[in-house]
Amino acid sequence: MPSRHSSVFTAAVIAATAMFGSGAFAAGKKYDPGASDTEIKLGQTIPYSGAGSLYGVIGRTQAAYFQMLNEKGGINGRKINFLSQDDAYSAPKAVEATRRLVEQDEVLALFGSLGTAPQSAVQKFLNSKNIPQLLLNTGASRWNDPKNFKWTTPGLPIYSTEGRIIARYLLQKNPNAKVAVLFQNDEFGRDFMNSFKEVLVEAGGTAKVVAEASYDLTDPTIDSQLINLAKSGADTFYNVSTGKATSQTIRKVAELGWKPLHLLVSTSSGRSIINAAGADNAKGIVAMSYTKEVGSEKWKDDPDVQAFQELRKKYLPNVDPDNTIAFQGYSQAVTMAEILRRCGDELTHENVLKHATSLDGYRAPVFLPGITYGFTPTDYTTIKALYVGTFNGADWDLSDKPVSQ
Repeated sequence: MPSRHSSVFTAAVIAATAMFGSGAFAAGKKYDPGASDTEIKLGQTIPYSGAGSLYGVIGRTQAAYFQMLNEKGGINGRKINFLSQDDAYSAPKAVEATRRLVEQDEVLALFGSLGTAPQSAVQKFLNSKNIPQLLLNTGASRWNDPKNFKWTTPGLPIYSTEGRIIARYLLQKNPNAKVAVLFQNDEFGRDFMNSFKEVLVEAGGTAKVVAEASYDLTDPTIDSQLINLAKSGADTFYNVSTGKATSQTIRKVAELGWKPLHLLVSTSSGRSIINAAGADNAKGIVAMSYTKEVGSEKWKDDPDVQAFQELRKKYLPNVDPDNTIAFQGYSQAVTMAEILRRCGDELTHENVLKHATSLDGYRAPVFLPGITYGFTPTDYTTIKALYVGTFNGADWDLSDKPVSQ
């Protein structure tokens, strides 16, 4: 049975809550649920299992980074309580896990969650609750909508921006190109494909798409689609795939002896994907790029790469040193930590969003020279320029400077 003193204390807490609403104030500090003098709760859903499990290393790397920060005293004296949940790249599971993180765990914000379909399924819920949904590991066009969904920001280049840049590169390279397109059958694939095709149409030239094929993330192979695309007479292959499907595609194109200009989306150009396909098979692929290759000799002395490698060696020894996906996860965690540092002692949903959408000019650790975030409160375009990279069999040869759409 509670004592009289505990009852009085409880009554005082209730009275204080009624007085100040959901925020808590003390000595100039201001908190929403999920933050206190000692702790900041962050949530995330990511596929640790299922078809997208390759990307689970993002969450593991971010957990390791926050563990390291906590061991050094946290952020502004507060420890990060990072709750990363497995959604198996399933929208229903993402909904269930996200509701639990918000309604039961009462996180201050979610960040780094992955997948267009899973995150689309929780976007309205999070925005209705005024919960920041930040630095998503998806670049769907829908995330750049501050007027209707101000609490949601992308963490990858907007797919439609990149699709247009790829198309303009192709028109300069081969204005008469005949293009075959493989695309993932979801919003990710359609964003990349539609923006690419729009530029070809706007150009009014003879470059055109002569064949296209889709695949589902759960398809065991995509051999039949590639065989048909190779027969189309296309001299250019626009590869809008992810993860395992990308590795399978690169291998199959080589097996078929098909030698088109192979254009690959930046989200799938990481070293772990290339290695799984066979580096020799990937030679000559062109991809837009904004990230340092963590396994490349040219970046081995880079301070940000060295910091990542130190973290990996201590906390993630089973992660390969050239895992660019892990490095991207690390970079996002560093960026989220910077957002929280800028918040100071005002750890409210609104202030977190304010600093997350004021990153214009901030260079994340993974970014190539000349690349910075483009976020402003009225424009959530993540990155506005990309380098053109050509894989030489061992590394990416980059253009002299980034190009914009």
